[in-house]
Amino acid sequence: APASPPTRHLFSDPAEVQALRGNLLAWYDRCKRDLPWRTLAGTELDANRRGYAVWVSEIMLQQTQVATVINYYNRWMQKWPTLQALAQASLEEVNELWAGLGYYSRGKRLQEAAKKVVSELAGQMPRTAEDLQKLLPGVGRYTAGAIASISYGQATGVVDGNVIRVLCRLRCIGADSSSPAVIDRLWDMANALVDRSRPGDFNQALMELGATVCVPKAPLCAECPLKQHCQAWRRKLLGKTAPVPDVEDCGGGGCPLCPPATEPWDSSLGVTNFPRKAARKQPRAAQTATCVLERRGCHGALEYLIVQRPSSGLLAGLWEFPSFPLAPGLQEDKQRQALADHLQAWTGQAVAVRDLRLIGEVVHIFSHIRQTYVVYSLSLDQDVTLDPALSPSRWVTEEEFHTSAVSTAMKKVL
Repeated sequence: APASPPTRHLFSDPAEVQALRGNLLAWYDRCKRDLPWRTLAGTELDANRRGYAVWVSEIMLQQTQVATVINYYNRWMQKWPTLQALAQASLEEVNELWAGLGYYSRGKRLQEAAKKVVSELAGQMPRTAEDLQKLLPGVGRYTAGAIASISYGQATGVVDGNVIRVLCRLRCIGADSSSPAVIDRLWDMANALVDRSRPGDFNQALMELGATVCVPKAPLCAECPLKQHCQAWRRKLLGKTAPVPDVEDCGGGGCPLCPPATEPWDSSLGVTNFPRKAARKQPRAAQTATCVLERRGCHGALEYLIVQRPSSGLLAGLWEFPSFPLAPGLQEDKQRQALADHLQAWTGQAVAVRDLRLIGEVVHIFSHIRQTYVVYSLSLDQDVTLDPALSPSRWVTEEEFHTSAVSTAMKKVL
């Protein structure tokens, strides 16, 4: 059986827990950022709309910075202020508003869950973290805890990247912070720490602290309201001559939360010794040929042909320039021929290899793919209609292109 962590890794002193809660909430009341979802959730909305407002923000904030989300959130809530309004929207509308925000399946799942609430749950949001996670597609443990605590006052903790960083530093947790065993322990800690009278504010305060003070690099320890509770900060101040047993002395090397013996404390890093993660897997490389087909429209404006991607998989349902994957190491002449054959199969018209003009390459990094788009252009004198059985397609002006549900990668291509 795995060793149990010593109490010095945990929050075992009730007086310290109470002091930590008070210090953190007092700091939050003074320093919290003015964010639109906090303003909206704090108004006199009914419980259902309050839950929806928080839910949308939490989904958008996954893997995306606050500064990027604000404008998207405001436009979303203006367009679909209620669950019922979102449930009536089309996936095309959702994709258009989401375009550029990334991780596009988030918007699709959000709308699917809204439809389920309306059709199967009588339009009423679940009120507990357990029910939110069980009943709503795309709502995981963190999102469920955030909605339940912020909107409905359930005393349940949350663990996201910011919380992981704060807790690992507070208790010198140096084991791989992405491992299931450490994550489970962090959830136990978050649930033990959450303030029972202000759970939503406490959770937001803990995340806010990680986002603005206890940041990954160059944390502002002097401004931190929890520094007196932080073992990493104390370790930095006292160095290796600590007058009390140090956390690295746990259990003769058997502690499941301590740094591995091969990666001891680095005094030059200070509190940024924590958290620690396993080496990140490099994204796989992929190459795609993309052709920008151009024509002059009836009013003389330049138009581009875009096609819709399949309804599942990467960038599901979004629009793009005609594209297809390339085999690794394919030379340019082979690329041109393959692209010409591909376009001819799509359009039913002969495409001359010599008419394809190589423009250059665009590299776009997805979370797990380093995608290189080899961009060609082709000017057409006649109309082209793709076989609708293959893929929906349409001609758009540059202005229409930018308001369509296209990915950031395709905007780079244009």
